[in-house]
Amino acid sequence: MVSAIDRPTSDNLAALRSGEVQIQTRAHSAWGGAVTAQLFLPIDRASAWQQVTNYPRWVEYFPDIVRSDVLGSISQGKRLYQVGRKAVLMFAAEVEIVLRAIDSTTADQQQILFQLERGSFRDFSAQLRLQDFHTGTLLTYSVQATPAIPVPSLLIQEGMKLDLPANLRSMRHVLCNR
Repeated sequence: MVSAIDRPTSDNLAALRSGEVQIQTRAHSAWGGAVTAQLFLPIDRASAWQQVTNYPRWVEYFPDIVRSDVLGSISQGKRLYQVGRKAVLMFAAEVEIVLRAIDSTTADQQQILFQLERGSFRDFSAQLRLQDFHTGTLLTYSVQATPAIPVPSLLIQEGMKLDLPANLRSMRHVLCNR
């Protein structure tokens, strides 16, 4: 899994609280990419958790996800089916994945581990973590993926670096009703 960004410092706290997304990318395999992003949610962790675990609602959070269905329950979580569509210039792609979403809760955080069962990727894993932070919640989202079709790692990283902050800002807007 992608290493998490360090806990925010006083230098980037103001940026996070004003709505900026902190992001860190790295290579993952010859054809994949990995990214970790953080954002501040001005809502309590319990409210954020209730909403992010409502998986059919992910089509509202992320504009490129056009379908998000719960296939059933598993130990500590759910099985999910998601479809994403992305168009860049003259290239359009659709991906489908079936994921295991495994929930865990401790006194100071809650997290979801997403593990690929099958789909349009050679590999895919992600972690969404919520932690109490000042007067709200710190959301950290890490993802690493290798598409089934060979695309240079640098292009994947740049795509993630551009798309993930916009997706997380969209998620924050829906979660916080602003």
